[in-house]
Amino acid sequence: MKPVADLWQLHRSRLRDYVGRRVREREAVDDILQEVYIKVQAGLHTVRSQGSISAWLYRIAANCIADHYRTQRPWEELPADDELAAPNAQPDPVEELAVCLQPFISELPETYRTALQLSEIVGLPQKEVAQRLGISLSGAKSRVQRGREKLRQRLLDCCYIETGRNGISGYEQRDGKCGVACG
Repeated sequence: MKPVADLWQLHRSRLRDYVGRRVREREAVDDILQEVYIKVQAGLHTVRSQGSISAWLYRIAANCIADHYRTQRPWEELPADDELAAPNAQPDPVEELAVCLQPFISELPETYRTALQLSEIVGLPQKEVAQRLGISLSGAKSRVQRGREKLRQRLLDCCYIETGRNGISGYEQRDGKCGVACG
């Protein structure tokens, strides 16, 4: 396992970009990055494999961003229990289907899985995906596109998906086709 300082130098600029795209206040970006660094330093010993470090760092950053916004939110006194009405919770089909994606991505052939994870999950530009995989830019684009298509086909094999103007509006699982519990 790399020392924290080396790990931080390797990922700091991308984490800064990641946080900067989600937090408007420039001074808050540095505060959040400092919090991420503290949590990385405290928890690095819990990471089991070198391959999961990048995803772990981004999860910490996302949690720190959420904490930042949570502390910025003004608090209001809640009304008494008898004045609170339960909202009509409508299930979000996109969130429910998202549960299926990680197992489906795991089923992809290694070449597509790695390219898709780097591009879509980690959020790297395809040029950087190509560099990391040691392939041409067109090769990386091709792998990401084919991975997306295989993932899309696997999802369609599993579910009937209804779409509308705003994207996915509903779905229904096909009997015995998924192999994973969606939604």
